[in-house]
Amino acid sequence: MEQTPAPRDRTALLRYLPPPAVYGFLLLLVLVFAGAYGAGAVMGPVAPGLVGPAATGDPGDGDDGAGTGHSGGHG
Repeated sequence: MEQTPAPRDRTALLRYLPPPAVYGFLLLLVLVFAGAYGAGAVMGPVAPGLVGPAATGDPGDGDDGAGTGHSGGHG
């Protein structure tokens, strides 16, 4: 014989579940991120030849902001 929960137990269980809109939102969120990941994978890297100053091995290549016209708060 199959035992089904009493209606009182079922309503108590449903009280603790989130509303269906939350599940829809989570599904939409997963689909948007999956689409963005897929589009990024198809397009490839943004700037494949771009390397930072740390990758060149020359520590003197860093831009300290001198000559840019900004005083940086130093009168």
